Amino acid sequence: MIKIIVSTNREQSISRKIAIQYQQTLASLGSASEILDLRDLPHDFLFSALYENNGKNESYNTFHNLVRSGEKFVFIVPEYNGSFPGVLKAFIDGMTYPNTFKNKKCALLGLSSGIGGGSSALSHLTDIFHYLGMHVHPLKLKFAKIEENMSDNLLTNRLYIELLQTQAEMLIKY
Repeated sequence: MIKIIVSTNREQSISRKIAIQYQQTLASLGSASEILDLRDLPHDFLFSALYENNGKNESYNTFHNLVRSGEKFVFIVPEYNGSFPGVLKAFIDGMTYPNTFKNKKCALLGLSSGIGGGSSALSHLTDIFHYLGMHVHPLKLKFAKIEENMSDNLLTNRLYIELLQTQAEMLIKY
């Protein structure tokens, strides 16, 4: 099962909307998936689940185990201040090192309100995943001006839809 990570804890995020569309695309290709939304992390996980508290927060442990059981991932990554959301870094830091992501595979999809499509966020995240031993698929999607390319919570940009489909197909075979 492919795990789709909504890489922000923002309520009503566009990332979640894209994750749902990605999940529907995977389903149309016959591949099961599960959405894991970082907004579902315990609100106190920075203080109750990391470092010396590793393994002590049952809510975080449940989330952690869902991630650990995955072999393939899609990270839907909004660009925040020229990088990815801090909650994503804290989430990654809370995973068992290096085993949670080592030798696993992922695809990255960046979102931005501006023209970059989250390219710097994906670059930073790729460096971290390579450090952790994760295999990052080379087709990294960068969806710029995301609000202008959606309607009724769905992508409307034909190229974006085709790229999402292509990446999903490639991830299944990856």
